[in-house]
Parts: sequence; C-alpha cells; structure tokens
Amino acid sequence: MHDWIVPDWPAPRNVKAVFTTRNGGTGSGPYASLNLGDHVGDDPLTVEKNRALLRHALPDEPRWLNQVHGNVPISIDGDCTAPCHGDAAFSLRPGNVCAVLVADCLPILLCNHAGTMVGVIHAGWRGMAEGVIERTLSRINTTATRHTRMMAWLGPAIGPNHFEVGEEVRQAFIGHDRKADVAFLPNFRNEAKWFADLFTLARQRLVKAGVGEIYGGGQCTFSDPTRFFSYRRDGITGRMAGLIWLAG
Repeated sequence: MHDWIVPDWPAPRNVKAVFTTRNGGTGSGPYASLNLGDHVGDDPLTVEKNRALLRHALPDEPRWLNQVHGNVPISIDGDCTAPCHGDAAFSLRPGNVCAVLVADCLPILLCNHAGTMVGVIHAGWRGMAEGVIERTLSRINTTATRHTRMMAWLGPAIGPNHFEVGEEVRQAFIGHDRKADVAFLPNFRNEAKWFADLFTLARQRLVKAGVGEIYGGGQCTFSDPTRFFSYRRDGITGRMAGLIWLAG
C-alpha cells in the first residue's frame, strides 16, 4: 500500500480501513500520482488506472459518492443508486466499501465496538456546520440501535495554521455552539480573518453526538506536499480517499 495510512485505533479485527496518499499511482503534473478524483480535470483513463490500482487492495469496488459539501448520509447497502449524491456513507454488510474523496476537507472514519457497522464522513466546514456528523450518526442509530457504541478516526486535513476563514464561517459554528469559539484563532495579519481548526470542531461535535472514543487528527494536508494533495495550497490538484469496510 505504498505510504498509505492505516488508522491507528482499537477497531475490531474485522473492520478494515485505509487512507490513500498522493503516492503510488500513474498520474503526472499536479495530479501526481494517485489522483482518485474523476471530477478535477485529470485524464479519465489515468483516474481509471489509479482506481484499478486501489481496487486490488479492497474486497470490492468502492461506492463512490457525488460529494456536494452537504449533510446527507447514504446507506450503501440499499439507497445508493449511482450517482449517489451525499457526503457520508455507511454499511452493515461485509465487503461493501464506504469511501470519500478529500484534498483538505476532513475524512472521518466510523465503526462500532461490535464490528457490525462502518461509515465515513466527508467533513468540510460547510457540511460540518450543516450537521453532517450529527445526521450521519442519527441515521446509523435509526437503522439499528445496537450500533450505537461508536468510535471515530480523524484522517489528514488542512491544519489550523493554514485554514484561513472569514467571520461568517466562525459565526456558522459558534451560533450553533459557543464552545466552538476555541477552534478559531485570530489572524493578526488580517483582522477580518480567522484560522479554523477542523479537528477540534469535529471532536466537539462527535462528543456531543455521543461518540466517546476519537482517534487520529493533526496530520496537515497543506503542509506536506510530498504525501498529500491540497486544494487550498495548489488549486489544481488531485483527491485522496478515506475508505472503510467490514471484512467477510
């Protein structure tokens, strides 16, 4: 798996997960080399080859979502008819691979202690502010109440030293929860801007939604161009994938 990241968390043995980096593929230029996004201007044949390389490490083809920076979770066991429009996916069936594509937004992997449910969330600031974390967990709990004891792993995302946002982003969070204020640090070079911490914002919302065990977080996509694509850093760039599934 090259230098891909395997989450360091105490998930059940039948829960399998990986986060790809930009390395190990066939692409070139700003998409070098393992771009998995088919919507970013890369050559479609190259993306197809890269997805085929990824497929060799998986039990089945990932159920790719048409991500819209929203708050809609999708069960890939039943209501996912391509193209699936949503920003989170979950599954109770072994072999079904949940996936999200990212290049600065935060990928959140989920599983339960019983090893009967897995999920993944594409948590950009818009989706997070609109409740994608809470809606996903609520949907999972509605589907099967025995899946409620959860843990989460936070993958690489743009770090708080580089994620500059406006006051409207800060207000979108602190208007929901005043405690979110700790996730925003002032930008002393530009008083109209703030530096936002996606990892802290996600942890706060996960805890409030009942997820007591949260791992990972802190790896910055912006500051590591040798391993990670970053839209904020490069503009034209590829996408990495966070993937999780239940082994059969």
